[in-house]
Amino acid sequence: MKMKKLASCLLGMVAMAALVTGCGGDDKAPAAQKFINIATGGTAGTYFPLGGALSDVLNKNIPGCNASAQSTGASVANVNLLNQGKVDIAFIQNDISYYAANGTEMFAGKQVKGLQGLATLYPETIQIVTLKKTGIDSIDDFKGKRVAVGAAGSGTEANARQIMEVYGITYDDVDEQYLSFGEAASALKDGNIDVAFVTAGHPTAAIQDISTQHDVVLVPVDADKADALIQKYPFYTKLNIDANTYNKQTVDVPAVAVKCMLVVTDKMDDQTAYDVTKALYNNLDRMKAAHAAADAISKETAKDGMSINVAPGADKFYAEK
Repeated sequence: MKMKKLASCLLGMVAMAALVTGCGGDDKAPAAQKFINIATGGTAGTYFPLGGALSDVLNKNIPGCNASAQSTGASVANVNLLNQGKVDIAFIQNDISYYAANGTEMFAGKQVKGLQGLATLYPETIQIVTLKKTGIDSIDDFKGKRVAVGAAGSGTEANARQIMEVYGITYDDVDEQYLSFGEAASALKDGNIDVAFVTAGHPTAAIQDISTQHDVVLVPVDADKADALIQKYPFYTKLNIDANTYNKQTVDVPAVAVKCMLVVTDKMDDQTAYDVTKALYNNLDRMKAAHAAADAISKETAKDGMSINVAPGADKFYAEK
């Protein structure tokens, strides 16, 4: 009888040990799953491959993370998805984030509260394009000209209006044409417009296409005007479009840019914001492998052109040496 009791006791101890082992034993318990949805843009754009790379980085570097990237309508749509709680991180132009947070431009009367920035990533350059035969070489020459300012309600349209504004030019002074990039490129080639605003990472395929058939001129934004623009609209940054970016472009051209940024809301806890930011900057090789635009991403420029409040968790990472 005693032997049976001893055997039963031993079997119970073995079963208990197996149960403990099955739950991890001496190992740490697995991290709780954390789902992170990332809003990007169209599948043919830059945001989508970078979003896929970011989800891969997060899954491999944050314990328990289950991140996924989804194709969306890009910046304006992404603000709305964040606001609705349907995504946790979004790729958004910093000017669009500014408009949303301040209830201006396309978000007039529809202010979005609680937006926070994780990082600004790379420039999306406002390229002002004309043909040599127009004789235009300065924004001061735009008066009376046919100017493609971007699609109605787009970020490009706001960029065009704001840049001309610091030169003292309004739509009353020009024949504004609300055209998309593709439409503007075709109209420029056909002589139906004189100049076009294009907001995109450079080199831009549409402009490259024009430059193979025509002598393209990039109109500069003068340094003092760029400073005035940034003073009024803090989401802009200055840069140069390097010589030879386009065919027969022989000199550097000073320009301004908005920036692609990663945006969250104040619903993301500080530790997650810290972990996401750290994972991103510790794995830039993976981002660069996804798209050449990521070559411009660096911790040193992570808050350049930051147009909304920085998420506290991200700021903690930036404060570290």
